[in-house]
Amino acid sequence: MTAVIEPVLEQEPVRRSAPLPLPAPTAPRVRPGTLVKRIWARLWPPLLAVGIVIVAWELLFLSGIKPAYVLPDPLTVFGRLGELLAEPSFWGGAATTMGRAVFGFAIALAIGTVLGAAVARSRILRAAVGSLLSGLQTMPSIAWFPLAILFFGLTEQAITFVIVLGAAPSIANGLISGIDDVPPQLLRAGHTLGARGFRMLRYVILPAALPTYVAGLKQGWAFAWRSLLAGELLVTISQVLALGVLLSNARNFADAPTLLAIMIVILIIGMIVDGIFSWVANGIRRRRGLGTARL
Repeated sequence: MTAVIEPVLEQEPVRRSAPLPLPAPTAPRVRPGTLVKRIWARLWPPLLAVGIVIVAWELLFLSGIKPAYVLPDPLTVFGRLGELLAEPSFWGGAATTMGRAVFGFAIALAIGTVLGAAVARSRILRAAVGSLLSGLQTMPSIAWFPLAILFFGLTEQAITFVIVLGAAPSIANGLISGIDDVPPQLLRAGHTLGARGFRMLRYVILPAALPTYVAGLKQGWAFAWRSLLAGELLVTISQVLALGVLLSNARNFADAPTLLAIMIVILIIGMIVDGIFSWVANGIRRRRGLGTARL
C-alpha cells in the first residue's frame, strides 16, 4: 500500500487591525456661568449672615438703648476701621499678635503631637495622663495667667506658656481620638505587609488618623487664639504694641468705635484661619472619597 501524502495548506496569518488611538484626556471645561454660580453659592450664606448682623446692629443703635458713645452705629465703626488700616502702628500690632500666635501654636503642635502619639500607643501613659489631658482641655486658659505671671513675670514667655497649655491638650486629644478610630483591618493589613513600630505609626496609623487630627488642630488653634488675646489684655509689655494692647487702650479711653473696629479685626483673623483649617480638612476628605453628609 502506498501512503497518500496530502499537502499541508499553510494558514494565512490573521490580520489584526491596529487599535484606534484614544483621545487625549482633557480637563473638564467649566463654563463661566457655572463658575459664577459656584462662587455665589459659597458667598451668599456668609454675606447674608453679615447683612443680618449689620441690620440688627443698626436697629439696636436706632432704638437708643445705649448712648452713641457706648454703642456707635455701623457706619462710624467701619469708618474708624478704615482709618486703622491706614495706620502703620495698627499693622505693627497685628504683626506682633500673629507672630505670638504662630510661635505659640507651633510649640503646642510639637508637644501635642508627640504627647498624643505616645499616649495613644502606650496603655501605661493613657492610664496615667489620659484623663489629665481632658481636664486640661476643659480648664479656662485665663486661669493659667496668675501662675504664668508668677513664674515668668510680665514677659513674652508668660503669654507663650498659656498659649501652649491652651492648645496642646486639644491637639493631643485629637490625635488620640484619630488613632483610636483607625480600623483594625487596616492595622492587620499593615502588619501583614511588614509594618512594625515607627513604620506602622508613620505609614499606616498617622495617615488614617489625619482627618481627626486636623480637627484637633483646628480646635487647638481656637484655644490658642483665645488664650493669646486674653494674655495680651492681662500682660502688657512695655513698648510692645499688639491687638490686645490696642483693645485695652480703647477701653481705657472709652473709645467705642476703635474698640469695636479692633474686635472686628480679631473676628476676621479667627475666621480666616478657621477657614484654612476647614479647607485642608475638606481636601483630605475629598481625596479619600468622603463627602459632607447632607440630611
